[in-house]
Amino acid sequence: MTTRTDDSEMQPTITFGGDGGIDRAAHHRLDEAWLAAAWSHPTTRVFVVSGGQALIDDTPDGRTELVMTPSFEAPLTEQHRYFLGQDADGVRYFALQKDSLPGRMDQSARPASLREAGLLLSARDASLLVHAVALENWQRLHRFCSRCGERTVIAAAGHIRRCPACGAEHYPRTDPAVIMLVTDEKDRALLGRQVHWPEGRFSTLAGFVEPGEPIEQSVRREVFEEAGVTVGEVRYVASQPWPFPSSLMLGFMARAVSSEIQVDGEEIEEARWFSREELREAVENGDMLPPYGISIAARLIELWFGGPLPTGKR
Repeated sequence: MTTRTDDSEMQPTITFGGDGGIDRAAHHRLDEAWLAAAWSHPTTRVFVVSGGQALIDDTPDGRTELVMTPSFEAPLTEQHRYFLGQDADGVRYFALQKDSLPGRMDQSARPASLREAGLLLSARDASLLVHAVALENWQRLHRFCSRCGERTVIAAAGHIRRCPACGAEHYPRTDPAVIMLVTDEKDRALLGRQVHWPEGRFSTLAGFVEPGEPIEQSVRREVFEEAGVTVGEVRYVASQPWPFPSSLMLGFMARAVSSEIQVDGEEIEEARWFSREELREAVENGDMLPPYGISIAARLIELWFGGPLPTGKR
């Protein structure tokens, strides 16, 4: 039987999104001379990102890492070169945005997205990749000035787009979203299934913060809209960048003051209260698919559950 771990003694481990020992060194982004010197340094490491993917490779000792090269071996590009930061040893890291990933003569490397690689990479590599993917997505989708329509140009080592016509500066967009594990007076967890998910897939409820809305109120609004449950206490736990395409997930534990469920039928098709034993049995029997291990949703559920979720039959 699973015993509950008091959540004051347990903090969720976010799979990616921590700094991973990388200082973003944002004060260097406008210093072209410094960036040029950093790019030319023999210890600098570079990787290519394309369509949200990068090359990863398995090492002889069983680790998985990003495929990085010295800058002098990197593909040529001047415009789409993004400075990601430096580590404690002074190694600088850049990402290059290309139309496709480079081939590898040894054929051992493989392309992977964050969803595939997030659980495999070290904290450093995952941090670098999530930064690069977020920048690449923003750069691809925001090429024109929203003020006057002119094509913009890249500045600040990939972190600004400037309009040469009207002078406007545009910055990478991050959309705040709340994600919450709701519990009731019996300490059961409220989990829901979205309409487009496969049968049996359940996760925490989530939604976007609206303009001018406090995040605690966003938690209460989203839970009521999606499941018809009224929430009282809301407590922040942790956050996770989620660049699919540009969200920051703000994780909460919330306490319900009502228990009757009435799903909206548009976004959430089904929602249920689970005790720990009911959740364990459903997962072990293959009747329920828990959220992906890379997500903060899994961490919030584990925080309530008291440890790692069991493995199912599927």
